[in-house]
Amino acid sequence: MLALTLGQAAAQDARTTVKRPFDLPPSADLRYELQARHRGFGLKGEATVTWRAGDGKYAVNAVSKVPLLGTLTEDRSSGTVDTHGLAPAEFHEKRLRKDPTKTTFNRDTKTLGFSESRQTYPLKGGEQDRASVTWQLVAVARAAGDKFKPGSVWHFFVAGRRDAETWVFKVVRREKVRTGLGEVEAVLVSRQPPADKKDQAVDVWLAPQHEWYPVKLRYVDGDKEQVEQTLSTVTKR
Repeated sequence: MLALTLGQAAAQDARTTVKRPFDLPPSADLRYELQARHRGFGLKGEATVTWRAGDGKYAVNAVSKVPLLGTLTEDRSSGTVDTHGLAPAEFHEKRLRKDPTKTTFNRDTKTLGFSESRQTYPLKGGEQDRASVTWQLVAVARAAGDKFKPGSVWHFFVAGRRDAETWVFKVVRREKVRTGLGEVEAVLVSRQPPADKKDQAVDVWLAPQHEWYPVKLRYVDGDKEQVEQTLSTVTKR
C-alpha cells in the first residue's frame, strides 16, 4: 500500500520547474460586489482582497461575506518573493460551517504539507496556493508583454486543502467588463479542471490599464457552488 501511495504521489508530481519574468503589482485594497450560489440559493454580498507586496515579502487576504450567513470564504496566503515570484509559506482556508485548514510550504525541509491529509510534495520552486496563484498570474501577465495573448497557456503548480496539482490557465480573449470603475477593457483568463475531476473552475478578468488587477473573478465548485466578484473600488497602498 505504501509503495502504491508513493507511486501515485510521484505520478501526480511529474512536473518541471519553470522560471518566468514577473512584475508584482502595487499593494492595494480591492472591494468587490459579490453574487453567489450556495446549495442552490442565490446570495448577494461583498468581497474584499488585501494585497501587500514589499521588502521581499507578500500577503494576500481574501474574504467574502453575505447578509445573514456571514463569512462565506476566507483565504490567507503569505510568504516571500524569490526568483520564481511569490513563494508561499502558509495558506489558510476557511469555508462556511467548515473547520479552517492550513497548507504549509516548509522551505527548510523543501516540503509541501497539509493539515487535512498526509500527502506531501517536494518543493521545486514556483509552487502556489489557491490565494496566491491569482497574484502570481497577475505578476506574470504584467511582465509577459505580447506573449500574454489569446490562445497562450500558463501552468502553475497549485496547492489546495488536501493536495496539489498543475493548474492550466488559458488566455481566452479581451472584452469589456462593467465595474465600479466604469467599463474596463480586460483580459479573460480561464482555468478549467480536467474532465475527469470535479474541481474548482476559475475565470479571471485582468485589467491592463489598472495595473492588471483582477476586476472580475468567478469560481465554480460543482453544480451548486459559485461565487462571482466584480470590482467596485480599488485603493493603492
